[in-house]
Amino acid sequence: MSTLAAGWTGHDTRLILATVLAIAVIVVLISKVKLHPLLALTLGSGVLGLVAGTPVDKLLKSFTNGVGSTVASVGVLIAFGAMLGKLLADSGGADRIVDTVLGRVRGPGLPWAMALVAALIGLPMFFEIGLVMLIPVVLLVAKRSGKPVLLLGIPALAGLSVLHGLIPPHPGPLAAAGSLNANVGLTLGLGLLVGLPTVIIAGPLFGRLAAKMVPDAAPPARLVPESEGTDEKHRPSFFATLSTVLLPVVLMLAKALADILADKGNPARRILDFIGDPLVALLLAVLVGMVVLGRPARLNRERLSSIIGDSLGPIAGIVLIVAAGGGFKQTLVDAGVGDVITSLSQGAHLSPLLLGWLVAVAIRLATGSATVATVSAAGIVAPLAATLDPTHNALLVLAIGAGSLFFSHLNDAGFWLVKEYFGMSVGQTLKSWSVMETVISVVAIALILPLGALL
Repeated sequence: MSTLAAGWTGHDTRLILATVLAIAVIVVLISKVKLHPLLALTLGSGVLGLVAGTPVDKLLKSFTNGVGSTVASVGVLIAFGAMLGKLLADSGGADRIVDTVLGRVRGPGLPWAMALVAALIGLPMFFEIGLVMLIPVVLLVAKRSGKPVLLLGIPALAGLSVLHGLIPPHPGPLAAAGSLNANVGLTLGLGLLVGLPTVIIAGPLFGRLAAKMVPDAAPPARLVPESEGTDEKHRPSFFATLSTVLLPVVLMLAKALADILADKGNPARRILDFIGDPLVALLLAVLVGMVVLGRPARLNRERLSSIIGDSLGPIAGIVLIVAAGGGFKQTLVDAGVGDVITSLSQGAHLSPLLLGWLVAVAIRLATGSATVATVSAAGIVAPLAATLDPTHNALLVLAIGAGSLFFSHLNDAGFWLVKEYFGMSVGQTLKSWSVMETVISVVAIALILPLGALL
């Protein structure tokens, strides 16, 4: 600690105070003033730069460069993911997955089936979209089976939430991977390795406990669908739907494996490096989906064009929040905050993975936004990534993602969505949804830290 103190300067103190003040400003603007995160992150970046003593022209350049690079690296990927999710929904492919999985499962297997359905449907979709799609399915299955709604709902929510926090192409993990220059395919592979046991523990296993703690959760009758509502004759097949959903995942994983196992000059590796790039993989999935999902559903060119266009509106806000987070990140980096954090963590002998998790937890609790927590924490610990190997870099993305899910409460939009859909009080939502999010976060980091030691 004496070595750390000896290297500490007044400028370092000023940078840390600037960072704390900027984060506090962002927190107050989002949680108290109810300002949109885009505006809050922009103003917070300004506060950070001015308090840190960054010249105004350099501050503006840092922020705009950060916004531009983030949109370039992540924005199009988010758009492609939204297109694929919308195709899946409007073609009836999502209904096909639900019907096929639930048609083969009865009784005690239903919670596990709900977790699987959430994972399959949630893979190309954002949390809010997946939630709105899945809740009617959960309520319908609960009504038909007579099972407690949380026994089925918690596994579905856990599957969605883990994907949202840990698995590309979701915005948070993508943004963190971009900030830390992490390999997206490697992040995806390790994310699945960590995510599977996390979903099992926080989903079907915790769901039993949640159903006992809140036995009287009663969804409003108006939200419980009377029927599936989709013409089964005109849905794509289960195999076609599943193949389309998993196509980008398989391509990105193949690229990651090729990078590890094949030489740089290998022709197969060159091909996989191209088609396994997240941008190309998601583009191919969208193009394949337009044919494979659109043709059985009798979607003509005009309808397909409309679906693709309609998918972009809901994610505009997400793209801009992530972009502003990228601007905040670049302001942090250019001001030198990351270097101070790096020296602090090295002097305190704190694991970069644990540090990334703790920073994300703090921002998540304060702002309520998993995406804001992820992009902000990634910016703060970004210099640490330069000292890490590719595997630990990917694990740092996952650690930040795990921290961003910690204890969703009253300042999180997801909290209120779950509360209203399942007809619970604030206290009941805290005991079920909020605890489930905490279980996900803690289990994930408990798996990530040993992985970091082993790998």
